Amino acid sequence: MNAAGLVRLPATGLDPVRSIVRRVLAALGVLAVVVFVVWIDRDGYRDTSDGSVDLLDAIYYSTVSLSTTGYGDITPVSDPARLVNIVFITPLRVLFLIVLVGTTLEALTSRGRQQLRLNRWRRTVRDHTVIVGYGVKGRSAAATLLSNGYPAEKIVVVDPNAQSVEDANEAGLVGVLGDATRSDTLRRAGVPAAAEVIITTARDDTNVLATLTARQLNPSAEIVASVREAENQGLVRQSGADTVVISSDAVGRLLGLATVSPALGTVLEDLITTGEGLEVAERDVQPREVGQVPRKLDDLVIAVVRDGQVLAYHSPGVGHLVRGDRVVVVRPAEEQPWAPRPGTSEATSADEPEDGG
Repeated sequence: MNAAGLVRLPATGLDPVRSIVRRVLAALGVLAVVVFVVWIDRDGYRDTSDGSVDLLDAIYYSTVSLSTTGYGDITPVSDPARLVNIVFITPLRVLFLIVLVGTTLEALTSRGRQQLRLNRWRRTVRDHTVIVGYGVKGRSAAATLLSNGYPAEKIVVVDPNAQSVEDANEAGLVGVLGDATRSDTLRRAGVPAAAEVIITTARDDTNVLATLTARQLNPSAEIVASVREAENQGLVRQSGADTVVISSDAVGRLLGLATVSPALGTVLEDLITTGEGLEVAERDVQPREVGQVPRKLDDLVIAVVRDGQVLAYHSPGVGHLVRGDRVVVVRPAEEQPWAPRPGTSEATSADEPEDGG
């Protein structure tokens, strides 16, 4: 199987099969119109075999006429029939040929266009995010990235299941069909040039091997991996993951908290639900927020990221916010004027200090 068969780009227009069916139906429609016109004006035509034109003769004449074969055994002999051929049937003949030639060219060039798109994608994809595994967790990860401003063309999905890759294409994502534990599969996904790799397959052993392979291909990428069992967390970290999420423990804690306090469970579910209610987000400190203490911000600050170190909001080391800080906040899921979502303009010119004080 070649690379073009493994990497699947999202469709950019009408499905090729549907396009061909539409063209064939259009050609049949043109043929039906010509048959009807000839049949209505059948007295103006002459068949050299028996002198008259019946329905079968009308279909035969229309077919050979539209295909420009023109055997001459059935011909228009009256002036009205010839006029109709000039001003009506001849344009339909041209339209018929355009439909057929267009369909043929589309079928012949479809694979070439796909290969050109694939080559262009390979040349331009850089600093993207690779999601290994497009199950429930992988889909949620992709949806969260998209809702936080990541462009769809910057997300590549790797999955061994053809239906999952097709689902990713329908969501506008590039899909790579193959085993993520193999280096050639991850190379096709552009892992050596990726900025982040999210590994979330259904098996912990697969996650370990995929993490190890991804780290070998890209020593600098941020790798986030999930494991079902806490005992495998160390193995994934040793394989090269920067962050490990224990899915079973997280779900178990959420279930336990929801049992102890249904209200707390509702709030936590809201926080991890994308695009509605409240959300937890990390953002840059805005210019007008520099010098303030975290509790004075419009968003509810729960942590400050300074020089790569995460400080709790109540930590004595936080003090006042400085330029370059990032804050982890709880805020409404919709974009707010004081805190634009990632990927949007983070500050207006009015927020920047003017030259000369």
